[in-house]
Amino acid sequence: MIGTKQRIDLRCQIDFEQTPQSLHAHAIPQDIEIWPGDEILLHDAPEMVGFGERLTGECTATLLRAGRLERAWMQFRSLFEIGELYEVGFQPLEDFNIAPTHTGV
Repeated sequence: MIGTKQRIDLRCQIDFEQTPQSLHAHAIPQDIEIWPGDEILLHDAPEMVGFGERLTGECTATLLRAGRLERAWMQFRSLFEIGELYEVGFQPLEDFNIAPTHTGV
């Protein structure tokens, strides 16, 4: 396919969390393999998760399959972009001294 991407409708398991222990957003497509260059568009997922919350569930999604040229280009580019991951640092949670916050009166 040149110029257009194959569209596949599917279901995704979602897991969003924003807590002192974890900040993540995972969308895991069901019964299909994702390849380099593919895109997933979530349709009915929540837009925001409040601090201290975790949301899990299922939503609808559309998979846009990358063509062969786009897939090859993405694999080539990824060889040079992996170095960006080395810029991430980690600290134990105890180093942050997070005090409980109170809302309301």
